[in-house]
Amino acid sequence: MKIDLTDTTSSKINSALMDARRASGSTGAGMVLTLVIVTDEGSAYDALKAANDASREHPSRTLAVIKRAGRSPRARAGARLDAEILVGSDAGSGETAILRMHGELTSHAQSVVLPLLLPDAPVVIWWPENAPLHPAQDPLGAIAQRRITDAVTAESPVDQLAVRAENYTPGDTDLAWTRITSWRSMLAAALDQRPSKVTSAVVEGESYNPSVELLGLWLTDRLNVPVERVVSEGPGITAVRLRSKDGEIVLDRPDGLMGTLSIPGSPDRLVALKRRETAELIAEELRRLDEDTIYAAAVRTGVERLQEPAEATYGITAAEVDEAAEASAEATAEATSAPVVEASVITPRVTAKVPAKKAPEGTAKAPDKKAPSAAKSTKQATAKSGTGKKASPRKRSDA
Repeated sequence: MKIDLTDTTSSKINSALMDARRASGSTGAGMVLTLVIVTDEGSAYDALKAANDASREHPSRTLAVIKRAGRSPRARAGARLDAEILVGSDAGSGETAILRMHGELTSHAQSVVLPLLLPDAPVVIWWPENAPLHPAQDPLGAIAQRRITDAVTAESPVDQLAVRAENYTPGDTDLAWTRITSWRSMLAAALDQRPSKVTSAVVEGESYNPSVELLGLWLTDRLNVPVERVVSEGPGITAVRLRSKDGEIVLDRPDGLMGTLSIPGSPDRLVALKRRETAELIAEELRRLDEDTIYAAAVRTGVERLQEPAEATYGITAAEVDEAAEASAEATAEATSAPVVEASVITPRVTAKVPAKKAPEGTAKAPDKKAPSAAKSTKQATAKSGTGKKASPRKRSDA
């Protein structure tokens, strides 16, 4: 059942919800909480679909707050509330009210939401995007016992973790943390199965994914060992390695669907590590409405404690780089360019560095621009004057 209300009030919306419930044959509410979603028109459909799917496990009254301040000064000066009521199969196992606030009313959304809350029931607020810097101090966040954000949607997801740590208030949580529940459960079970002293750990995953950082922070906090953050192609988290004197415990998931758990002394086994939909994440967060102290400890650990791999050079030695620079200074103009040799470094936490390239033959290079070398400095080879011959290069040696 769907009811449209234009230029209405909270009292009329409440009456419409009760009338729709009676018309559907349900006299009792039968809902366990109120879920407030603060979103925009672009994200409203996906957020409401996820909330409706989650309501099959947690019947709730869903209030979608959509703020439309208006483009013109006249529109911003006015105030109007439009509502769309959904009950029955259109609203999952609960009921939904989509509240579109226009003009100045967008600054007083809490005054519209308060009369629509279920009496004596918990309130959960969710920002699918554009969450406030301090959720607990937001006018809508202040009326909720549980506040859900999503760092993935921020412009700088990893930096957003520092903001969440600085402004953390009991009741805050983030879907980036919820996404690693299965990883945490599997790693904890592996250590229970084979207890051993972990000396270090490695977490591999795609860049700009705060869930990878949170998993590393959780391991740092709980195991008190150095954790290395390695960037991979993804999707999401691809592997976790726990190093100990007995060997490595490896949980590898290259495809985002199935993972392989390897424990020293035991055969490898496949485990389910599918990347979950938003509805499953919201349903998990609604199962417990108390403070998540483990999340608080992990997010406050600080991303700076994660270690990046040390830089390493592959494919060419320092002496070879030095000789190549000397030879290129004396090459003829007709010499063909040598293949590009990448002196690549291991990708850092968020972005990849531009790989260094070997100077092509035929390109003049000043002596003071030599590539750094661990070998002793040598004199530059000189060509005989008046001839096209060049001096023979030094004998190649390993650096």
